[in-house]
Amino acid sequence: MDIQFLVERLETLVVGARKFPMTDQVVLEQAALLDLIDQLRVAIPEEVRQARRINQESDRVIALAREEAERIIAAAQEQAALLLQDQAILREAELRADDITGRAEQRAEETMRGADRYAADVLLRLEGDLDKTLSIVKKSLEVLEERRGTAAEA
Repeated sequence: MDIQFLVERLETLVVGARKFPMTDQVVLEQAALLDLIDQLRVAIPEEVRQARRINQESDRVIALAREEAERIIAAAQEQAALLLQDQAILREAELRADDITGRAEQRAEETMRGADRYAADVLLRLEGDLDKTLSIVKKSLEVLEERRGTAAEA
């Protein structure tokens, strides 16, 4: 039986009882009162058992919720660690790529400067050789002119 219902019956029994004049005391029917007490003795342990079951179920649900929350937190922490690790790897890769690119650009500039120096050296040597060749050609033309002039006089 419901404890609340039994308490209400007890209240009805007390409120409906005959009062002693000039006091707050009442006369209760013993059999009805003892019957209610017996019903309360039966109902209270059942209510307590139900409350314990509800409390245990509540504790079980809370424990499951805590376990799930701990799993979610652990998974989130693991994911965060992986993301941080991935970011660190990405940063390291970017730094290496920047370093490699910088060294490659520096080498390319050095190679271009070297190629320019080499080309300038070759062109200067060629200019010198061409100057010598031109000088030889001019001397040869002069020699030919002199021969023609001497041959024409003879």
